[in-house]
Amino acid sequence: MFRYTLYIIFTFTVQAVTAQQPAKEYPYNIKNGVTSYGAAIRGDTTQKKLSIVFTAHDFNDGKKKVSKTLKHYKIKAAFFLTGYFYQQPANRRFIKKMVKRGHYLGPHSDAHLLYADWGKRDSLLVSYTTFETDLLNNYTKMEQLGIVKAAAPYFMPPYEWYNTTIAGWCRQLGVKLINFTPGTGSNADYTYPEMGKSYKSSADIYKRILSFEEQKNLNGFILLVHLGTDPRRTDKFYNYLPALINEVKKRGYKWVPLTELLKENN
Repeated sequence: MFRYTLYIIFTFTVQAVTAQQPAKEYPYNIKNGVTSYGAAIRGDTTQKKLSIVFTAHDFNDGKKKVSKTLKHYKIKAAFFLTGYFYQQPANRRFIKKMVKRGHYLGPHSDAHLLYADWGKRDSLLVSYTTFETDLLNNYTKMEQLGIVKAAAPYFMPPYEWYNTTIAGWCRQLGVKLINFTPGTGSNADYTYPEMGKSYKSSADIYKRILSFEEQKNLNGFILLVHLGTDPRRTDKFYNYLPALINEVKKRGYKWVPLTELLKENN
């Protein structure tokens, strides 16, 4: 008599969340706009309009210069600030002044988290719970200063790095993910000499922006500048803003609020 032992093997397949391709769902209804990985990164590419946005976490050295420049040129900017920045007493006066002058103030994450691996974008470094808690904490600190979530739907991710999963999570929370328009290298204004080849001087950044405009255009651009940078960078790009604003205007462009640039069709 033979005995047979039956083994039942169950296999489970764990499928990683990937975001290697741009989201199929177009989350914005912006005429001639551009999206990438589910985030709006450019407004109407047929109009000579652009917006300037600032991000900040732990550095704030450009507050006075930026505030003075925007007021002088009557430009409405957008500021994406972390919860850490919002809660610092030294920043309260600046924040209230920007709100009073009609600038857009939005979230940049509470603790400036890195959402995805730099080398493998589809690899998440945070869970949904961590993401949600962190973002809502950012909004809580904004509300303590009178900036309600309903008035600040646009969100620029920390490090300006994200993937389609993050974009989907934002939609679940009723938040509109955006990012700067790539190409000009203005986001390299945070670099400092000790970073070697990665360092870009303000003069180089300024020239690159204008060169990009000449070769292509700045239509619908979301131009990113950091509100403050590491002390090791003494060559601050925000000091070039008056010259840049003037030159871009001479070339026929209009600086508009981010909310106007990304205005959706009804």
